Amino acid sequence: MRIVLLGCPGAGKGTQAEFIARDFHLPLISTGQLLRSEVQSESKLGREIKDILNSGRLVDNATVISLITKRLASKDSLEGFLLDGFPRTLEQAKALDEAKIHIDTVIELAVPDAEIVKRLTGRLVHVPSGRTYHTIFNPPKVAGKDDVTGEALQQRDDDSEATVLNRLAVYHQQTEPISVFYQNKAGVSYLKVDGTQSVADIYAKIQQFLRQLS
Repeated sequence: MRIVLLGCPGAGKGTQAEFIARDFHLPLISTGQLLRSEVQSESKLGREIKDILNSGRLVDNATVISLITKRLASKDSLEGFLLDGFPRTLEQAKALDEAKIHIDTVIELAVPDAEIVKRLTGRLVHVPSGRTYHTIFNPPKVAGKDDVTGEALQQRDDDSEATVLNRLAVYHQQTEPISVFYQNKAGVSYLKVDGTQSVADIYAKIQQFLRQLS
């Protein structure tokens, strides 16, 4: 399977992506992780990406497409993959087609904006690994500390309320058309899930859907 996981920032894509990748033996390719790795490299491109993310804007298509297509050319992705956080624009979705990378399954997590604001402004992250927590919904075992390493957690600059609202506006304008694109695309199986349900209930629906396809 070649799966795209859609949903606005904070919809819970990362959590569900880990379950899907584990149970269906797919390499999980996260745009966020690819971008964070570039930022942590402190390259010129990494510094530019950091400034863009901190302002709540999307990284330009050419940069993201280059990072993704390079990753999809890896041996472990040739028989299937799970994309989390890509494509984020219609241009990126069409770029996959142009690169002859066929997407056959799309899963969308739908969550209202008000819920997203509540979720993201309480989010904490372990920067080196990308592991995320939440002060209310998924607190770490020790307040402010990563469960695995014990290192300090941080709130990302792009998780402030003003930035979250801007990110949502960008999402609705640029990313929602992808949903229409894939729903109307021949050969694509599409599932839309209510992302306000429990993590377990969401995954149960996703798992049932994918097992019917496999």
